[in-house]
Amino acid sequence: MSLFELITVVVLGGSLSGVKERNQRIDNLTGPDFSAEASLVKCSLQGTPRQPAFSVDGDFVIGGAFFIHYQVQTVINNYTTKPELPICKGSFNARGLRFSRTMVFAIEEINNSTELLPGIRLGYQIFDTCASVPDAVHVAFQLSNGQDPVFYQGNNCSKSGEVMAAVGDSGSTPSISIVRIIGSFKIPLVSHFATCACLSDKQQFPTFFRTIPSDHYQAAGMAKLVKHFGWTWIGAVHADSDYGNNGMASFLGTALKEGICVEYIESFYRTDPKNKIKKVADAIRRSTAKVVLAFAGGGDMKVLLEELSREPTPHRQWIGSEGWTTDPNLMRFSFCAGAIGVAIQQSVIPGLRDFLLDLSPSEVAASSVLTEFWEDAFNCSLTETADPHKGRCDGTEDIKTLKSPYTDTSQLRISNMVYKAVYAVAHAIHNAACQETNGTTQCDKHMRLEPEQVFIELKKVNFSQNGYHVSFDPNGDSVAFYELVNWQKSESGVIELVTVGYYDASLPKGQEFRINRNITWMDGYKQVPVSVCSESCPPGTRKVLQKGRPICCYVCIPCPEGEISNMSDSPDCFPCPREFWPNAKRDACIAKPVEFLSYKEVLSIILAVVSISGACLAIITAVIFFFHRATPIVRANNSELI
Repeated sequence: MSLFELITVVVLGGSLSGVKERNQRIDNLTGPDFSAEASLVKCSLQGTPRQPAFSVDGDFVIGGAFFIHYQVQTVINNYTTKPELPICKGSFNARGLRFSRTMVFAIEEINNSTELLPGIRLGYQIFDTCASVPDAVHVAFQLSNGQDPVFYQGNNCSKSGEVMAAVGDSGSTPSISIVRIIGSFKIPLVSHFATCACLSDKQQFPTFFRTIPSDHYQAAGMAKLVKHFGWTWIGAVHADSDYGNNGMASFLGTALKEGICVEYIESFYRTDPKNKIKKVADAIRRSTAKVVLAFAGGGDMKVLLEELSREPTPHRQWIGSEGWTTDPNLMRFSFCAGAIGVAIQQSVIPGLRDFLLDLSPSEVAASSVLTEFWEDAFNCSLTETADPHKGRCDGTEDIKTLKSPYTDTSQLRISNMVYKAVYAVAHAIHNAACQETNGTTQCDKHMRLEPEQVFIELKKVNFSQNGYHVSFDPNGDSVAFYELVNWQKSESGVIELVTVGYYDASLPKGQEFRINRNITWMDGYKQVPVSVCSESCPPGTRKVLQKGRPICCYVCIPCPEGEISNMSDSPDCFPCPREFWPNAKRDACIAKPVEFLSYKEVLSIILAVVSISGACLAIITAVIFFFHRATPIVRANNSELI
């Protein structure tokens, strides 16, 4: 049984054989009969509908999927009755609520526009996926078939709630689950926070787009960041998810090319048992690497940092992915001060803050999500049957003075990705449903617009909104531009997010990485911390690798007699030329000195006397031989030579 089949059986009910049959029918959907057959399959897949967190009717509906909660109520199914719908419970995510409300703001802004989709009103159905794959699967079916509660038998599926496109999800793994389902019906998914490089594969995910850059570029930027500061010995932790696993794999591939060694690699997930999280925390505590790189989401890092805060932890320099470095909920962990990482570009969305703060009591009371947020933010209850440990909300609560990730619009990053995603879908619908005649734009709100038409137009969108360009490459990705951010303590002791540089993948090689502000390091250090397995070998020595250890771990051996090394971390020593010999440090060759004998030295006098005496004896012998050249004895001694 495949994972998809298991999830479909458990979450939606039904038999395995029926699920397999439906999957096969989905795989075989090709040709002109696609729409009718796809509609039939969608109708048969629809189970008990769940209520969206926010919804408004419109001429064309856009779906939304966000993490508004981080947990799902655990239910043990007995497989004898139909499972109930999953219930999101606990760990309310105010930041995720801001993302979903940003989508509402963007749609209302478009509906009030006279240039984009004039005469057409967009609707929305926004769901909470609770950071859960089963919930994401249920939402995907809901987006594909709307609120129809009946179980259709024929091809008369009304498709009343079918969305033209969807925005989401807030993670890679749920996004993969959603796009695999709705993509079968050519419904495009534009994600604001799913960064897994695997989603760039158009063979598997042809209908996926994203306004946030792929992790392929993020991993390359993080590796260059580590190399830039000379850290060759680091620890690595990552979420056991598509985002963490694929992101870490991309980083390790780039790090290997940059000569970076990893002491340990630990994976974890927020739902893991406590002993598993403690094992990861202990690996960080006992390691010799002073730099820890974490590729995880905010929910996962929250669990790990809470475990690390239970016991004293040696100072570590944290390097973070964009999944958690900008999460304000994590900045309460003071031992992470000095962390540095990549982040999505900071932006400004005019009017968003006023919209977020404009919550009337009736609007809050009408939404279970907003009610939960209000009660959680002000620690009070809006109803009589609510938590008895909380006081009753008396109406004096002022959201404008509330300090919460929901109201914090000082550094809009991911919210801008949501904003751009909604506008990308709106432009695609505009191009499909509107025509310009004699300088006037006419839109047909009564046309039967198919999601496939929106999917085709999404590939072509190219526009700017609030000064931010939006377009997609052939893989559905956007241009990769990251800010480098640093967690710096203010004078009041509060950790603040400060932009210290940028990484632009579109620039020529060697120019992508820039740092333009001072960085505060771990424990307030002003100097770059050192994290190496072995200190650099000075000139005059050579590196010798240690058996069974990474290449960054070695010992330094002095060069042998007659050889030198003239650079740091030299793998070998080499001999000097014949006219030279090594200096005392054996890091350079120096010329041998030329010495001359003085005439006043005893050795010089002896040599001179011997030489002159020898010359005189030779001359005397020659003279004697010359005068006696006719004698037999001279003739017998080679006289012909004289």
